[in-house]
Amino acid sequence: MKKPKWVVEKEQARKAAAAETVWLFGLHAVRDALMNPNRQKLRLIVTRNARDKLAEAIEFSGIEPELADPRKFTAPIDAGSVHQGAALEVKPLDWGGLAENCIGRENPRVILLDRVTDPHNVGAILRSAEVLGASAVIGTRHHSAPETGALAKTASGALERQPYLRMRNLADTIVELQNMGFLVLGLDGEAEATIEGALSDGRDRPVALVLGAEGPGLRQKTKETVDQLVKIDAAGGFGSLNVSNAAAIALYASRP
Repeated sequence: MKKPKWVVEKEQARKAAAAETVWLFGLHAVRDALMNPNRQKLRLIVTRNARDKLAEAIEFSGIEPELADPRKFTAPIDAGSVHQGAALEVKPLDWGGLAENCIGRENPRVILLDRVTDPHNVGAILRSAEVLGASAVIGTRHHSAPETGALAKTASGALERQPYLRMRNLADTIVELQNMGFLVLGLDGEAEATIEGALSDGRDRPVALVLGAEGPGLRQKTKETVDQLVKIDAAGGFGSLNVSNAAAIALYASRP
């Protein structure tokens, strides 16, 4: 009996995901990945200079590096990448599910991203999320930045420590968080309430902050699903912030 088309496509997607690898580059990103016991490492290409700088991490990881001429760096990464003489092929990290990452901390804070596709923005958000103590950063499987070398380099090591989940449907994820007790706030420059105002009676409860892509902002479905739309209390009439800056300010403003 011939398999239905949707079954075949699902199996193909599963096989493609299993075969997926990522090339990380740059000294910080490669060092932190080498030191991460949860990261499956496949191939390390380094110049002699980078090998010396990464000697401790390479020894810890147990991987055998391949030496490359700095003038002919052989790793299959974009020619314009600032690799600093180090590239590491890895499997994407598996952080697990929503509940295991978002429940457990006291007064957890979570960032959700609505179609934020720029890896540099997501990398910067991961870095801020780690510094400010967020439990997780959550995007979607489609229309969000996947784990890439550019994202990892911008995150400057945070990708190895800060949970980055990619869920099937953002609205369903919001509802799931609400059922877990989270107050879900959507960032919208046209909102009347501020983050501080929305949390005036509830800083001790779990909070999720939803940010949209620069320009389009939050989708209508997202606006309808969150508990409340809020804005960053800005001075003057200047309109908007870069999404990574907005995420950092929103996390700081929502701290318990």
